Amino acid sequence: MDLLTIKQASKWASSFLNKNVTESNIAYLINYGRVPKKGENGNVYVSKKDLEKYYSSYNGNKEIDWKSKLGDDLNWHLSFEQYKEAETTKHVHRLHPYKGKFIPQLVEYFLDSHTDEFKKEVYFNKGDIILDPFCGSGTALVQANELGIHAIGIDISEFNSLISNVKIKKYNITDVQMEIKRITNSLSKYLLDSHVIEFDDELANELYKFNTKYFPSPEYRYKVNNDLINEFKYSEEKVKIFLPVYERLVKQYRIKLKQSDKERFLDQWYLTPVRHEIEKVFEEVKKIKNPDTKKIITVILSRTIRSCRATTHSDLATLKEPVSSVYYCSKHNKICKPLFSIKKMWDRYSKDSASRLVQFNKLRTDTYQICLSDDSETIDIIEKLNKKNKILAMFVKKQKIAGIFSSPPYVGLIDYHEQHAYAYDLFGFKRRDELEIGPLSKGQSKEARNSYVESIAKVLNNCKKYFNEDYNVFLVANDKYNLYPAIAEKAGMKIVNQFKRPVLNRTEKDKGAYSEIIFHFKNK
Repeated sequence: MDLLTIKQASKWASSFLNKNVTESNIAYLINYGRVPKKGENGNVYVSKKDLEKYYSSYNGNKEIDWKSKLGDDLNWHLSFEQYKEAETTKHVHRLHPYKGKFIPQLVEYFLDSHTDEFKKEVYFNKGDIILDPFCGSGTALVQANELGIHAIGIDISEFNSLISNVKIKKYNITDVQMEIKRITNSLSKYLLDSHVIEFDDELANELYKFNTKYFPSPEYRYKVNNDLINEFKYSEEKVKIFLPVYERLVKQYRIKLKQSDKERFLDQWYLTPVRHEIEKVFEEVKKIKNPDTKKIITVILSRTIRSCRATTHSDLATLKEPVSSVYYCSKHNKICKPLFSIKKMWDRYSKDSASRLVQFNKLRTDTYQICLSDDSETIDIIEKLNKKNKILAMFVKKQKIAGIFSSPPYVGLIDYHEQHAYAYDLFGFKRRDELEIGPLSKGQSKEARNSYVESIAKVLNNCKKYFNEDYNVFLVANDKYNLYPAIAEKAGMKIVNQFKRPVLNRTEKDKGAYSEIIFHFKNK
């Protein structure tokens, strides 16, 4: 009676946790070694005792545990834990990776017209204009569009501005798909004269057989998770066993791995076959005549080459050192390989992107959004809009801006240009690193924090010239240095409310208790 099928386990867990637990949730626990798989001959069971042990020790008391660490003022309502990843990365929000972006549900919560026991008033209405002076990848602009709100973004990074504007643009989907097909055919023809695909396929086949034998899933993961095997020693031994197979195939197919030049990012972080394919596709992108189509396909290529950097899967977000050989992957618990071709990623992302554009087209409203590439501390918003979008400029003059929803950069956390160094290198965008606020390169010293306060306040003072009298400013921050009271003071504003939320959907390796505050500023 202790053994349950996946379907039975789903029903039992839903009752035990008093929340919906799907069969996919149970399968995840099995596949990733959280609970051992029982049964044989194709029949999969799990033990009720194992499930209860897992849920009781890990998942059952998460809210209580986080509140004990972060404080009782933690607003769990803003955790958005009920949303799956597909919902927090819906439609165009996943057109391109970006560090430090907030989920769309958080933007929706403060921009839409609902009220609840925490949000007691409506801050913005349809037809209003909002501003995001730290636009990043454009999440606020996209959600403003969905809600019938006009929006202006500003970002110092030319590439960030491209991503934001690509997301909100309306396209001739047929033209986009035709150009994707043309470029794909050209890349496929180019690969016919190369041995890379044959090499990659044979290597993948050899790895599959080797991993099936020495790293069977989920048995291997279960042993690692329960300290039944020394992961480091075991994996190191197995990599040494497989290495001669890899070296034989490299020699057999005459694959040139490392590039001779190391000066540019594209030289250091891409294997030679990948670099050649990138250049080939980029030459085809340059031939596109429709400027809007060219921009979206530029972003698709950027997304592709980001995933094809010669690094381990676990280090993709924060590069450590280039890899040119097989390695043990701590993320997938098996031996993995670097990418030798962009073809699969290009195919996947081009289809996915076209699909996301279609999805967003069904939701978009007849409103205006734009991201201006400029310095938020000094920009003349109306002058810039007159050059880019005269209608939006007229709206700002007539009704003024209703307020801000934005997430300023955190002190000493991210170098915003460097995270997309591959794109700046390939596409030739101008870098303005020296104008970033709170970059990683300047650290978190007292001097850096003071400079941060001055810069954020300067942005707010510059932007509020365009606000209506009863404006609302929402700034999302993890204010561990308590800088925002000083920022409000220097900006001539007051903090009228703070919403402290748990951040559950982090991509960092450290998954510990973490919160951020949404500061609500108003006119002093």
